[in-house]
Amino acid sequence: MVGPSLSDDEAKLASTRLKVGFILLVGISAGFIALAAGATLVQIAIAFVGGTVLGIALTVFLSYWGREFVSVNRR
Repeated sequence: MVGPSLSDDEAKLASTRLKVGFILLVGISAGFIALAAGATLVQIAIAFVGGTVLGIALTVFLSYWGREFVSVNRR
């Protein structure tokens, strides 16, 4: 029988890296959109911070939703 390819610690580390990467992707994306729109440096920083906060909120929501989805399907 074939076991999982990742141990529990490795899976948790991979999940954390994926979440951090997603948060940074949303934050950097917001900063680049502000840059493309011709924003000042302060406005770009505000867009980056706002995008990062949005990325955190999305990650928390998707994590909650994912746990709920998995618990329903394990019945």
